[in-house]
Amino acid sequence: MRAIWLREFGGPEVLVLGAAPDPTPGPGQVLIDVAHANITFVETQLRSGRPGPFRVTPPLILGNGVGGVITAVGPDVDPALIGQRVVSATGGSGGYAERAAVDASVPIVVPAGLALDEAVALLADGRTATMLIEAVGVRAGDRVLVEAAAGGVGSLLVQLAARAGARVIGAAGGPRKVELLPGLGAALAVDYLRPEWADRVRAAVGGVDVVLDGVGGSMALAAFELLAPGGRMVSFGLASGDWSPVSAETAAARGVTLVRPDVPPARLRAYTEQALADAAAGRLRPLIGQRFPLERAADAHAAIEARATVGKTLLDVA
Repeated sequence: MRAIWLREFGGPEVLVLGAAPDPTPGPGQVLIDVAHANITFVETQLRSGRPGPFRVTPPLILGNGVGGVITAVGPDVDPALIGQRVVSATGGSGGYAERAAVDASVPIVVPAGLALDEAVALLADGRTATMLIEAVGVRAGDRVLVEAAAGGVGSLLVQLAARAGARVIGAAGGPRKVELLPGLGAALAVDYLRPEWADRVRAAVGGVDVVLDGVGGSMALAAFELLAPGGRMVSFGLASGDWSPVSAETAAARGVTLVRPDVPPARLRAYTEQALADAAAGRLRPLIGQRFPLERAADAHAAIEARATVGKTLLDVA
């Protein structure tokens, strides 16, 4: 089969198309013919070899999320699963390929009426967004600041917070991204690349009750300063390259709660299923901003690192 290999750390160019052995489902496994592969920002960091909480050892095939059709099962697995449209994690690697063998308990059936590419776009991001909205307790009337609001997770957070009755302030980098936010449900959209962005938020709403931080670094610190006493903040990403520097002690001194979700695996699956159900019912819309064929995985990584993407980036495999 065709696959994208990471044989050494480096820039996007180190992702190279090559041949890989066809996986065979063993006991307790199913084989998925992959139609779309999910790409995450974390995978660009893994590829570069950047120090951090996650590390990989080349050679390997990147990719921890796929969508496709089950085409074979292991000897002890119900053959009735064959033909099901599913999305699935891969166990950390192997997603940038034409086929993937995974534990039979992992795939999630895609609801009728939901396109497979949209389901893949929600596999990780929908789970994360649904979890964060619940964890931070977004309520009607809350002033909610969503950072990186035009990204895969951020665009879903805007929709979910608005649906909960919050007044959503979306912050994104650059005019093209900012223009998308009102259509997602943001009452106010600001460009965080402009130095006065926080002043605009303060002038418009006075302060915020919730910060959903997907950028980290100095952006997270500026967002924290906008929080009113009793506010809540949760950090879920580091698009800046660094996690939020706000300490629990600093937050406590301001009367702010730093929310740190601790979710068991079974609950994570339920969040994914909820996101898929919401999308199938028309209550949630993943923003697929760009897609690349499998052989152009390097271009996909380059676009993400250049901040040239909006919403979700997918690899189209089949």
